Amino acid sequence: MIYVTVGTHEQQFDRLIECVDTLKGKGIIDDEVVIQNGFSKYPIQNCRHKDFFDHEQMLENYKNAGIIIMHGGPSSIMRALQLGRIPIVVPRQKKFHEHVNDHQLEFCRAVAQRYHNIILIEDIGSLEEAIRDHDKLTAGMKADGFGNNAEFVRGLEKIIDGLW
Repeated sequence: MIYVTVGTHEQQFDRLIECVDTLKGKGIIDDEVVIQNGFSKYPIQNCRHKDFFDHEQMLENYKNAGIIIMHGGPSSIMRALQLGRIPIVVPRQKKFHEHVNDHQLEFCRAVAQRYHNIILIEDIGSLEEAIRDHDKLTAGMKADGFGNNAEFVRGLEKIIDGLW
């Protein structure tokens, strides 16, 4: 399964959704595709979709997907990485009226350069190749570099155990 999420921002992200739906419709994508389409207006024809998933279903979608394609929101990216997943990230861009500025693009460029743990797509035309070559592109990449939640939890457990 391929899971596509555009987040909860109130502007459309039709550019991404149309691209994925078209690739699926042409048979370029064989896998089942599930799209969280948010406030987008593009009429999806070839993929299963829902405006928003509840938190539990969203996590299930992340875990069950062979490929995750997402917007460039920091929280969404960190969630994928925390679950050990290397996402294909297509940042929303101001010039396409997808966001109020280009902070997603700037953030994603910094993450890709510093951590090398996302597949950054700046030109939607290269999404097909990233999907096709996903396994090759992610080989050797590690979904780390953001926080130390597991270490924090272990330390907290020791503190709690010490209270008994």
